[in-house]
Amino acid sequence: MANTKVALVHDYLKEFGGAERVLKTLSEMYPKAPIYTAFSVKGSTAEKEFRGKEIYESWLAPLLKIGKLYSPLRFLTPLIWRSFSAKGGSAYGRDLSGYDLVITSCSWYITRGFKVGPETRVVAYCHTPPRWLYGYETSVGFTKYWPVKIYSAIVGHFLRMYDFTSAQPINNWIANSKNVQARIKKFYRKDSTVIHPPVDVEKIIRVTSHKSLVTSEKGQYFLMVSRLVGAKGLEEAAKAFRPKDDQPLAGKNLPYKLKIVGEAHGFSDVEKRLKRLSGGNVELFGRLSDTMIYHSYAKARGFIALARDEDFGITVVEAQAAGTPVIAFNGGGFKESVVNGVTGILIDDTDEETIKKAVDKFNKIKWDKKKLQENARRFSKERFVKEMKRVITEVTEGDHRRHRKY
Repeated sequence: MANTKVALVHDYLKEFGGAERVLKTLSEMYPKAPIYTAFSVKGSTAEKEFRGKEIYESWLAPLLKIGKLYSPLRFLTPLIWRSFSAKGGSAYGRDLSGYDLVITSCSWYITRGFKVGPETRVVAYCHTPPRWLYGYETSVGFTKYWPVKIYSAIVGHFLRMYDFTSAQPINNWIANSKNVQARIKKFYRKDSTVIHPPVDVEKIIRVTSHKSLVTSEKGQYFLMVSRLVGAKGLEEAAKAFRPKDDQPLAGKNLPYKLKIVGEAHGFSDVEKRLKRLSGGNVELFGRLSDTMIYHSYAKARGFIALARDEDFGITVVEAQAAGTPVIAFNGGGFKESVVNGVTGILIDDTDEETIKKAVDKFNKIKWDKKKLQENARRFSKERFVKEMKRVITEVTEGDHRRHRKY
């Protein structure tokens, strides 16, 4: 592997979320590997994290960076990925044949279909097949508007064919969870290896082991950390924690605050709706530094995650690493990272009454910090690096069939 030329491919660099954390770890594993991406927004939270790296954008990047055009122009994805080149300082060419190994970090922008040489191996780390293509609830919910529904139906048909076709030549598929592994099998008819995303567990434990955090009592608040988008259960939680003094039939109030950390994303208007629900018991904090988030985890009474079909869910593991138990929806990747009754409570609905009952049950359990952190270690960054290296070694050095051209 010492002389292996590696390239990394990623959707785009704008918001810094879970997928970008995976990319950052891959970039640390292969510090000389350039990053190929549809576009990179200067000054964005993601671009700042990869500043100093060799980054190549597609020739369509100037257009995609205008406002939020990258979303409605997703039908251009075949052109975007076919435009890349491994030649010198320009990304405007035909193929990535100069590399021995290409690792693509793929999700809703498909991020496949680039041309490679006959000797190039391609490994796909799949966060999820594009949710919008296969009827899964999306963070923006853009298909609620009928013109967009028509657009999505027409464009989606052709992109599903492209998504399937571009999936077939991949040498090895890696899924970020068993949940996503099942989707890969269903939509691409491909087997995959599950390697959960990297969580900086040891760093979180170290940061939250400061004497002031260890000796202080848990705060009188529950915490959510998420992009301010739909399909995350943010509004449901805000309604459950909002005082109902003016609504006597709404049930008893929860005697805790709800703190929400995260930035807005795409076309979502969730931030505006949350602001209408905020005030009093519900507080919005925007984006915080990792250290501040880790402190917030440690001080919180509990962590809440209500996405109904989360691909994996890194924040749930981060909370456990900080010694904070969780209340999570009993679905998606949460079922893989939460041990019900030991590191958190899994609930079967996200309505106000269910959330309130979960908080009551939560308060009756004596949580063991050591068990929480030991469970979190199953998803550590060190484990991710070890497992990725094992799979990549098998791909590059094992007796595998030759890769076909796209």
